[in-house]
Amino acid sequence: MRLKRCFLVGYVFGTTIVLVLAHNKIMNLKITRILFLLLLVSLPIKAQQSWSLDECINYAVSHNLELTNQAYTVASSKETHKQAIRNLLPSVNGYADYVIRYGRSTDPNNNNVIDTDFFSNNYSLNSSIDIFRGFQRINTIKASKYIYKAVQEDAEQQKYLLAFRVMSAFYDIRFFQGAVAIAKEQVSISDTNYAFIKKQLELGLIAQADMYEAESVLLTDKLSVTQAENQLAAAELNLIQEMNLEGVSTINLKEELLTFKENEEVDTTVSDAVYAKAKGFLPSIKSSQLRVKAAEKDVAIARGGLYPSITINAGYGTGYYETNIDDISREIISFKNQIRDNASRSIGLSMNIPISNKWSGRSEIKQQKIALQQAENNLKIQEQELYKLIQQLVQEKNALEIENLQSIKKLKAQELSFSISQKKYEKEMISAVELYQAKVLYTTAKNENLQVQIRLKVNHSTLAFYRGLPVFTIN
Repeated sequence: MRLKRCFLVGYVFGTTIVLVLAHNKIMNLKITRILFLLLLVSLPIKAQQSWSLDECINYAVSHNLELTNQAYTVASSKETHKQAIRNLLPSVNGYADYVIRYGRSTDPNNNNVIDTDFFSNNYSLNSSIDIFRGFQRINTIKASKYIYKAVQEDAEQQKYLLAFRVMSAFYDIRFFQGAVAIAKEQVSISDTNYAFIKKQLELGLIAQADMYEAESVLLTDKLSVTQAENQLAAAELNLIQEMNLEGVSTINLKEELLTFKENEEVDTTVSDAVYAKAKGFLPSIKSSQLRVKAAEKDVAIARGGLYPSITINAGYGTGYYETNIDDISREIISFKNQIRDNASRSIGLSMNIPISNKWSGRSEIKQQKIALQQAENNLKIQEQELYKLIQQLVQEKNALEIENLQSIKKLKAQELSFSISQKKYEKEMISAVELYQAKVLYTTAKNENLQVQIRLKVNHSTLAFYRGLPVFTIN
């Protein structure tokens, strides 16, 4: 069909281009469909959120299921402590029954043996309170309080461990982003050289072999880009999983410069100074210290079992019996009168003196002393591991700072060497293999410098944390 009139209309929305080619005779038939298509493509596309390190950490903390379990443990420990306090209150218990007896039985009213069917009601209310139990109740309250605080510190420690995992994944992405940028830069250089060689070949100035070498270098660099992008995708997935971020496959990070303060007075060259600060606030150390105190109270609780216990008891009881008959009228005494007349009240003081319980009390004390020694040893292990870690961080910091300076010098030298090699190659003073070797050395120097920069940033942040500085903010 011959087109009498056609026109081309372009609509651009963001990165989407809609081209509508319509004929004037069929335009009216398709106008509704076209407008609907334009409406769909013109809908605003929500930009993906960019994440800072603090935002990544706080999202991970609020969506981590292990931390949710830890919160349940804290809540359970808190309730245990509250119940230890409530155990100081008197215990009060009520009792009631309704019993129907058949045949020969004992009359609960007068203990006579009778052969009559009857029923009875009994009601009682009893209360008791411990006056003295070898201070076991008080020590139990203190022990449960220490455990409750220790569990809170454990939860805080888990938050910090998660924060460090997120920070490590965050800077892994930073490294591979840099690696991708470096690889793409090398592709651009190789592509320029390939175009230059191709032009030279067309002019008959070089051999076909040089063309193959340049193409091989270009393909190798493109492969390096693909490999770096795959590693970047894996690093992004690792961060997404640490954050428990659902419904996404990639994540955008906010641009943050890798800054290092020179001549910073932080005493990081002395491990003892950093250790002393970390020991004062680190949750894992505080948790172990609290568990030692709780174990000391457990020993006191076990010792309290050797002391006599004193208890005050009080009670009230009454009942109604169908066999309780008035001597004059020979009728069953009314429920109201029986409840009143059968009432009994009691109050007493009881003492329990442990004389011999198969040596179980002494054995319990020994067991709790062993548990105390184990808690103290666990604290020493925690302190020892912390000191070793800080020693390693300080040593790594000093080594990385030297490596950073050397890598910067090496990078500048390799950049200059590659620039000279590039000019020599353009003047046909060196071969493509020699240029490729210079480019590999330059690329390696850039990757090494990037790696040192990232490692130094993580090291500085970690040491700053152990010095009590606000490295990241956890809401």
